[in-house]
Amino acid sequence: MAPFTFPEIDLLARRNRLRGLWSLVGLLIALMASARGEDSPGGISIEPQPVHLRNKPEREWLDFPENAASTRLNVSFNTSRNNTEFGLFCRQQDVKQPWHVVLNGKRLGELVRDENDMTIGLAVPTGLLVDGPNTLVIESPGGTTPTDDIRVGPIQLLARPLIDVQGESTLEVSILESESQQPIPGRLTIVDAQGSLIALGTSSSEELAIRPGTVYTATGHATVKLPAGRYTVFAGRGFEYSLAQTEFTIKPGERHRQALTIRREVSTPGYVACDPHVHTLSFSGHGDATIAERMITLAGEGIELPIATDHNQYVDYEPFAKKSGLRRHFTPVIGNEVTTPRGHFNIFPVLETSRVPDAKQTDWRLLFDDIARVPGVKIAILNHARDLHSGVRPFGPALYNSVAADNLEGWPLRFQGMEVVNSGATQTDVLQLFHDWMGLLNRGYQVTPVGSSDSHDVARHFVGQGRTYVRCDDRDPGNLDVDRATQSFLQGQVMVSYGLLTSITVNEKYSSGELASAPEDELQVKLTVSGPGWIQANRIMLFANGVLLREEQIEEPPNKKPLEGSSAHGIKWAGHWKIPRPRHDVHLVAIAMGPGIRGLYWRTARPYQPTSLDPSTHVIGCSGAVWVDADGDGRRMSAYDYAVQLRATEGQDLDKLMTRLTGFDEATAAQMAHLLQQSGIPLQEDRFQSSLKNASPSVQAGFRRYHAAVRENEMARAKTKTPTP
Repeated sequence: MAPFTFPEIDLLARRNRLRGLWSLVGLLIALMASARGEDSPGGISIEPQPVHLRNKPEREWLDFPENAASTRLNVSFNTSRNNTEFGLFCRQQDVKQPWHVVLNGKRLGELVRDENDMTIGLAVPTGLLVDGPNTLVIESPGGTTPTDDIRVGPIQLLARPLIDVQGESTLEVSILESESQQPIPGRLTIVDAQGSLIALGTSSSEELAIRPGTVYTATGHATVKLPAGRYTVFAGRGFEYSLAQTEFTIKPGERHRQALTIRREVSTPGYVACDPHVHTLSFSGHGDATIAERMITLAGEGIELPIATDHNQYVDYEPFAKKSGLRRHFTPVIGNEVTTPRGHFNIFPVLETSRVPDAKQTDWRLLFDDIARVPGVKIAILNHARDLHSGVRPFGPALYNSVAADNLEGWPLRFQGMEVVNSGATQTDVLQLFHDWMGLLNRGYQVTPVGSSDSHDVARHFVGQGRTYVRCDDRDPGNLDVDRATQSFLQGQVMVSYGLLTSITVNEKYSSGELASAPEDELQVKLTVSGPGWIQANRIMLFANGVLLREEQIEEPPNKKPLEGSSAHGIKWAGHWKIPRPRHDVHLVAIAMGPGIRGLYWRTARPYQPTSLDPSTHVIGCSGAVWVDADGDGRRMSAYDYAVQLRATEGQDLDKLMTRLTGFDEATAAQMAHLLQQSGIPLQEDRFQSSLKNASPSVQAGFRRYHAAVRENEMARAKTKTPTP
C-alpha cells in the first residue's frame, strides 16, 4: 500500500465513520423490513465517496494524488441475508486495466474497462449476503498490467433486483435534423446529476446500440429503461453536427418524452467522411462492438466511407448494412488490418475471396511483396507507428531516424498512407506523428496523412472520432465512387480531422494533394479552420517542409457556452497569409489545434502509451500537403531530391557544399547530413565543423536536428542492445 499523508488518514477516518453510520442505517431498514416479512425498499451506502486506487507503485497521471489511498478497496458493512437478488451500483472513473469486484469471496464481475466516468450495476445473487458483517473487495489481478490510477465510489447496495432498479422509469427520445425535422441516426449520451454515465435497463437491439449512458439509434428514435433520478441527455451525430441537450427529472414508473434537434454545422461539400480503421468484436475477437452494433454506430457518427479492417481477415459489411436498413447512409469497403509481429497495416480495397497476406511475416520487403499480390489492393496504411506492439515500435528511435525518414534496419517504406491521428491510441506529443509524416515527404515518399478511430467498441473509443475527409462526390453516401475516392487518397487529396477541420488553398486554386505554380514573388495562402460549436480552436500553424513557418492564436469568445452554436458553416477562423515564394520546391501543411473535450458526449482519450504523466488532450485538424513548384520544372522536388542533386554536383568539396546549401532550407540540410554520414564522412570532425560554422542558420539547424536524431538512435539501440548500422 502506498504511504498515507496525514490529511488522507483524517479523510479515511471520516470515511469509515460515515460508512459505519450508513451501514447501521441500512441494517436497521433491512431488519425492520425483515420483521414485516418483506425486502428492504432502501439501500446501504457501502462507500459514500470516491476512493483513489492504484494497482502499482508508479503514478499514472498528474491529476491523481501522488499517493493513492490503497492498491485495493476492502470494505466491511453490515446487513442481513438477501432472500432475492440485490443490485450493487458502483461509480468508476479512469478504469483502463482489469479490476475484479468480489463480494464475500465470490467474484461478482469486473469494473468496465473504460476511462469514462460511469456508474455500473452488478447483480448480487440470492443468499450471497450474510447476516452481520459482509466484505466487498475491488482489486486488480496484478501481474504485468501497466499502472492504473482509478476512482471507485460511491458504492450502493439496493435491496431490489438489478433489472428492477435499472428499469424503473422509461425515457423516449427522438433526434431530429433541423432543416427537414425528420429523425436521423445519432448518439445519445445520458449522465446523472453527478455527471456520470448511467447504467441502463435496456440492451442493444436491431435498432439500438447501448452501453452505460450511451445509446446509438439507427432510426433517430430510442426508448430505454433507466433508474429514477435527475439526468442530462445530449444528442449528436459525430463531428459535423451540433449538440442538443435537455435536463429532466423522472420518478419511478414515469415515462419522459423528448425530441432533440441537431443541425449540420460543419460543411464538407466534395469530401466524404472516411474511417479507414474499423473493428468489430464479431470478427476481431476483442472490444465489444458486434457487427450489428457497428452498422448502427457508423450511421450514428456520420461515417460515409467505412473501411472494414478486422485483423488478418476480409469482412464485407454489405449484407449487414442491408439487413440493418442503414446501407443508404454509407458505402462500405472491404479491407484488412494485416497484423504482423513487426507492424500493422490497413490494406484496401480487396475482394472478400482474396488470399490474406501472411501475418507471421517479419520481413517488410517480403510483406509488402505479399500485400502487392492481393487482387485489387491499392492502399496500405502504416498504423500507430509510434506504439509498441509485439515488442516493436516501427517509428521508435531504435528502428527509425525520424529526421532522415530512414529505417535503420533497411526495411522498405512501401506504404501509401500513415496514421497521424488514431483517436483510440493517441500520443502524448500530439504533433509527433505529423512531423514523422512530413519527414517522409521530405525524403521523397508520396504518403497520405490519415485520421482514424481504430474503434473496437461501441462507446469507449467510438468509431469516427478520428477520421479522414477524402475528396469525392458526397451527394449520395450510399453510392460513393470508391475508385474515385481511392485515387484521391493516393494523390493526397484529404484532410485529417480529430475535432477540427483545416483546409489550405495556395494562390486561390491549389489545395491538398496538388502541385501549385508560383509565378509571383509571394504566395497567397488561404487557411480555414472549421468545427462544431461545442469544440474550440486556439492555434493555427503553417509548416513548410515540416518546419514551422508561421502561427497565430485563435481567439474565440471567452464567455461562449460549450454547446452554443457556431458561426456559418462552423468556421472558427479564416485568414489569408502572404509568404515569400521559397527558393525551391516545398510542401505546405496547415495544422489547427484546440483543447481536448472533457464532456462525456465526445471525450478525447488520454494518451494510449504515455511518455509523461501529463493527461492533457487536444483536438486537431490537418490539411493535406500542397506542393509548391518554386523552381518551375513542373514536378515535385523533395528535400532529399535537392540534397542528392547538390551532392552529385559538388562531390567532396565541403566548403562549396555548405555555400550551395545556403539557398536551401533546414529540411534539405538535414537530408544532406544524412547523405554525408551514410557516405562515411564523419560529421563531428573539426574539418567538417569548421565548414558548417560558415553556413546559414537554417543549414546549421538542419544538421543539428539530424545529429540529435542520430544521437537518439544510438541511445535507444544501446538500451536495447541493437547494433547501429
